[in-house]
Amino acid sequence: MVRLRLRRVGRKKQAAFRIVAADKESPRDGRFLEILGFYNPRTQPETIQLDEARIYEWLGKGAQPSESVERILKTAGALDRWERLKKGESVEKLVEEAAAAEAARNTGRQTRHASPVGQPKKQEEPKAEEPVAEAAPVVEEAAPVVEEVTAEEAAPAVEEPKAE
Repeated sequence: MVRLRLRRVGRKKQAAFRIVAADKESPRDGRFLEILGFYNPRTQPETIQLDEARIYEWLGKGAQPSESVERILKTAGALDRWERLKKGESVEKLVEEAAAAEAARNTGRQTRHASPVGQPKKQEEPKAEEPVAEAAPVVEEAAPVVEEVTAEEAAPAVEEPKAE
């Protein structure tokens, strides 16, 4: 049985996923039949790129989407268009609609984290437009003088017994 599922790509702790058609028995990152799209959950909002014509073809052949791929397809609106295709609308019209939706959806992307893991964050430099106020001279107050106490002075006076 063919499944539409995610295949992990990307570096350690920076995962992105390919949406692939693969045999149900194949390992997650193993052999696949065809790449059908791309999904990156690390951007804000998530990046979703799909080849909907090929997805419709695989769904028509009986491929079953995994739960995660089904959620992605619902988010992108591909499952709604699939239902419309089954009712008789043309593939070309639906693919054009999908391309327009993808163009609108995939604008203004930025990653959720400012810097990748393991790289130092850039420190912001002060803006040149802001006037820098001159610092007033700092008057240092005299610290209280602490006298040193010797061990003899610190020890309590112990009276010695008198010899009778």
